[in-house]
Order: sequence, then structure tokens, then C-alpha cells
Amino acid sequence: MPNPLGCAFFQAAGPNESRSEKVLSKYHKSVVPSTPASSHLPLVAIVGRPNVGKSTLFNRLTHSRRSIVGDEPGITRDRIYGDVEWDGRIIRLVDTGGIVTDDKEYIPSEIYAQARVGMEEADLLLMVVDARTELASPDYTLAKMLIRGGKPVFLVINKVENPSVAAGAENFRQLGLQEVYMVSSEHGLGIGDLLDAIFDRLPAPAFSPSAEDVAGPYSEPLDPNEPDLEDEVGQDVVWDEDAEDEIEEDMGPEEADEEEEDGSLDLPVDPSEFGEEADLLTEDDLDAEAENVPGRDDRPLHRTHGEFEQHETSVAIIGRPNVGKSTLLNALTGTSRAIVSPIAGTTRDAVDEVIEHEGQRLRLIDTAGIRRKGKTHLMAEKLSVVMARRHLESCDVALLMIDATEGVTANDAHIGGYAHESGRSVIIVINKWDLLTTARTDGKAPADRAIYEEQVRSALKYLSYAPLIFISAASGTNLEKLMKEIKRVAAQRRKRVTTGQMNRFLDKIDFQRAPVPMAKRIRIFYMTQAAVAPPTFVLFTDRNIQLHFAFQRFLENQIRAAFGFDGTPIWFKVRARNAEKK
Repeated sequence: MPNPLGCAFFQAAGPNESRSEKVLSKYHKSVVPSTPASSHLPLVAIVGRPNVGKSTLFNRLTHSRRSIVGDEPGITRDRIYGDVEWDGRIIRLVDTGGIVTDDKEYIPSEIYAQARVGMEEADLLLMVVDARTELASPDYTLAKMLIRGGKPVFLVINKVENPSVAAGAENFRQLGLQEVYMVSSEHGLGIGDLLDAIFDRLPAPAFSPSAEDVAGPYSEPLDPNEPDLEDEVGQDVVWDEDAEDEIEEDMGPEEADEEEEDGSLDLPVDPSEFGEEADLLTEDDLDAEAENVPGRDDRPLHRTHGEFEQHETSVAIIGRPNVGKSTLLNALTGTSRAIVSPIAGTTRDAVDEVIEHEGQRLRLIDTAGIRRKGKTHLMAEKLSVVMARRHLESCDVALLMIDATEGVTANDAHIGGYAHESGRSVIIVINKWDLLTTARTDGKAPADRAIYEEQVRSALKYLSYAPLIFISAASGTNLEKLMKEIKRVAAQRRKRVTTGQMNRFLDKIDFQRAPVPMAKRIRIFYMTQAAVAPPTFVLFTDRNIQLHFAFQRFLENQIRAAFGFDGTPIWFKVRARNAEKK
């Protein structure tokens, strides 16, 4: 039977295969590579020796900061994909690691293997060289290898900022490549001519998707006013003090006015309009406000009201270095997409792969291991940590990976705090569990799962809402269960509870049981869900004070008991009845 994933390792289980191979084979029968619109596009690969400016060119062409750039050679290791739009057409671009063909060390050889995959996939190759360096033997070797491949090859001479450099760059024509383009990726010089040549050489696809169809979660245009990565923070869902203004900003004033006329905006009623009788609103009044939405299924839905719709679920695999993040990505996708090695810090750029599991599309993102600032020394390591946090803050579900053989460390708790504070849904994944049970070699008794889970919960008390799963990424144990849990948590994250349901729920709560000092007690007139992903609730109260932590925890536990919201944090916003709008 042919392998649908194109990976020889994951063939159908045979009689002589090990148990782990059979487990992986069974799981991968339910997983297929996703075929988004971008799969129909021509692919261009950027190749070259280390530190010639390949990642800078990639970022320039894709108008992004997707690939980490630095002066240190060998920063890029895995393949990084992006989209290029030019003159109404779109192509795919892949950035590869620096090629050193005669280096037998593990990491360089794996980088070369990843680059070979990118070259084999590509329809056109861009060989990038550094104009400020002398023509060397590795350049001749690489050029000959590319020419023998039989694919179109453009020679891109990078870092040509002035005429004197351009004159010296003429020596690179000795490589024998016919089409030569001099550019400065950093300053954008010559990029237009290069793009014209690329699109002229590649045939127009029969299916031409729009930029919106192929755009991934990290393909935002490069904004010159955007803050540096070190200063960047996640974009949280925050309830605006004036909900009507927020909806108008999303929908446009004319569309918002039109929807408001037919009563289709799911907005809370200001209790100040009802005076002291605010708590006497009937269930019918509240349900009409939240549930009477004509044509709800036909209109676009927004993060601030209704169920939040999206075409794919973004899942970031986060954790300390060397806990098995790349191994998990490869196991879940059935590929060798990410380089795996016992060397801590192997992954630098975030690596993403899109798959479909039981009809649902998932984007899995392998991030670099997050270390404390004092533990990162090279600039590439520091940037990889910043990028990892950036991808964490833009995902839907975070898989917090913990090495079962080491237990929960202070850094694990620190990373979990990032996910919790940014409003991401979290699943705690205990990896390498087999090393404490079936594959244990130290002669000790197998670890007790219940006791281990209790210890993890004690160390990560603030993630009490997060499901916990024991897996072995290397052997494939519990991968199917993990995938189902990802989809369940993602659905919980986007769950919507109507205002009527919330207030019927409030009527049943005995707030006298909440362990809150009398000075911190508040009276809740009613409560409504203002946003999803993460679920955000607005409490209309008699006092404009911050919720006491004990009261907030009590209310959150009651909401979870009634409505679920497993795996996702719950946010609260207080609006006092007589508070003046700012």
C-alpha cells in the first residue's frame, strides 16, 4: 500500500514491526497532509552557503519577519515557507539553511538534508552569494550540483549596495549560471527586477487563489512602525468600554447601524437604564437581547460576539529545550519536517506544518526551546526565544511539553505562565512517559500516573483548567488521544454562552459561600459573555472595584462547572452601573 504521507518510516504495520511502529502507523491512518490553496502554487527555493543573506532575502520577498536574521552563520536550520505576491500573482517561497556539503557533523548534515528536500520540491532555485566575499570552491560545488538538477537556477548576488561592490561581483559569473541578478536584500535594491524575472519564468497556475486564501498566521505585512520583537506583546482580546464603538470598528459604521436596526447585535443592555430595577429584568428580556439574532448563520461572526469562526486551529508546541517538541511535530505530521537531535537548542526558527485530522485542519508549530534570559548568549538564541513567545501569543492552543524524566522545573512553570497570561488555551503534555514505565531501565518500579499527575498539578496550580496527557512522541503512544483533546479544547475556547443562560446560571449561585471580605463584595446585576477566544465575561455591578481574587476564582469555578470551557482561561471585566464612560 503506498504511503499517503510520503515518508518511508510510516508505512503500514507489518508482522515484524515493533510495537511503537505499529502505534504510529495506526495513528497516521487518520492523518493526511492538508492541501490548502497554496499547494497549487509554484515553489521557489532560496539556497546558498551560510551567512550570505538568504533569510534577509526571504523576509524581504515575503514582507515579513518570519525567518530569524543575524550575523552568526548557520542560524536557519529547518525549512521556512512563506508567500510572495507580485503584480497580482502569488507564489510560495522556501528559505533553507546554509549548505556545507562536506561537513559531516550531525547538525550541518541535517541542515543539508532539509535543504535538499526544499530543492527537490521547488520549481525554480535562487542561488544566493555574498558579493563582499571572494569566489570560493564551495560556490563552484554548489553551482554544479544545482545545474545537474535540471531545474531553472537564478544566481542572486546579494549585498550589492554600491557600484564598487557591483564591479567586484562580476567575478561570480564564472559559476556558469546564465541569469544573474544583483540585489541588496537589506535595502531592497534590485528586488523588483528579480521578482519580474521569477514570475516571468514560472507559469501561471491554473488555479490562482487570492492572498487571503493562502495567507498563514505569520504572513502579515512588514510594518515599518512595528515595534522590535523584544518589545512586542501578544494581542489580547479586550472588551472595550463602549461595545457599540468596538463593533462599528470591526464592521464599519454603516453595517453596524444596519444591524443595530434589526436587533442583530449581541450587546449587553446598560443596567443604568433600569435604575434600581436592573436586577428585575425577565429571562425573556435577556434572551431576546442575546438570542433573537435574525440571519445569524448567514452573517460573518466576530471575536466580540457569536461563535468565533476560523478555517484552521493554530497549535504551538512550547517548552524548555530538548523536551521533545520537534519529535512530537514529526510524529503528529508523519514527516521529518523538523530537525531532531539530542543537542539542546537545535530548533531556532519556528517550523509549522498543516495537517487534517478527521476533517479538521490544524496548523502545528514547533517553537524553539524557551530559556531564561541569563541562559541565552548568542543573538540567534535570544531571537529564537523572542520568536517562540511571539508564535505562542498568536496561537489558539499551546501544548506545554514537560520531560517526564525531569518533572516540572521552574522554567516549565515560567513558560506555562506565558501561555496563561496571554489567554491561550493550554494542554499539559507529559512526554517520554514510557521511560518511567514500560521502557524503564534503572530497575525501579514503574511510576504511578495518579501520583505524578498530582505532583504536576501542585507545581502548576494556575493551570488547573488545563487537561493533562501522558504521551511518548518517539513511540507514538497516546497521539490519537492528544489530537482529539486539541480539537475539544479549541472548540471550548470558541464556545458562546447567551446572556439568558448566564443570568439563569447566576440565579442559582449562592454568593454568600464565596470567601470574600465584606469590603470587597459586589452585587452583580447581570453578566454577559462579551468575547470568545478566550471567553471574556462582563459583570454589570453596583461598584467599580477590581474583583477580589477569591471571588474571581469562585465565579470561574462555578462557570466551568456549569458550562465547561476546559483548557482555556476565563477573563472578567467589571462595569459599574453609575461609572462614567471615559
